[in-house]
Amino acid sequence: MTNPSPVKLAIVYYSTYGTNYQMAQAAAGAAREAGAEVRVLKVRETAPQAVIDTQDAWKAQQERMADVPEATPADLEWADAYLFSSPTRFGGAASQMRAFIDTLGGLWATGKLANKTFSAMTSAQNPHGGQETTLLTLYITAMHWGSIIVTPGYTDPAIFAAGGNPYGASVTANGEPLSEADRANIRYQTQRLVEITRKLKD
Repeated sequence: MTNPSPVKLAIVYYSTYGTNYQMAQAAAGAAREAGAEVRVLKVRETAPQAVIDTQDAWKAQQERMADVPEATPADLEWADAYLFSSPTRFGGAASQMRAFIDTLGGLWATGKLANKTFSAMTSAQNPHGGQETTLLTLYITAMHWGSIIVTPGYTDPAIFAAGGNPYGASVTANGEPLSEADRANIRYQTQRLVEITRKLKD
């Protein structure tokens, strides 16, 4: 009997100051622990470089992520599972993430995003800054694709320790490293996504 092929997970994120970058890296470590093949991918920056250059923290984070490849439609065609991570902007995903999603019409039209698992994470500056609506609107997009939505739900104590959000990890972005509770929440969500995807592949 041959071993099943590993779950192929695309972690697609946008990060201005580093929170969602940290979240993506934490998720990647958890997915690899669970035996997945992982691609960590940033979406293309759409803000003018002249604007970024006026903000030291933004420019520094851009430089820290210089070696991370940009997400392409081909990456999503490759993957069995998607984990998207985006900061909250006015109750929805950042415009950079939405711009990337708008490049996926060709894959969607040919059914190449369907029947793959999808989960999402987010951050905002305060606990009630629109995180839940950001996650829900990303899931609505995944519904249009025909993806299979995998949320953490209230299925593990890690969810409660990190704030009790059943839709996906949501972090209060304060410029600090992720807390251990946030990391545990991300780890659980990611490993659940890999586990469910593996069951669907078998």
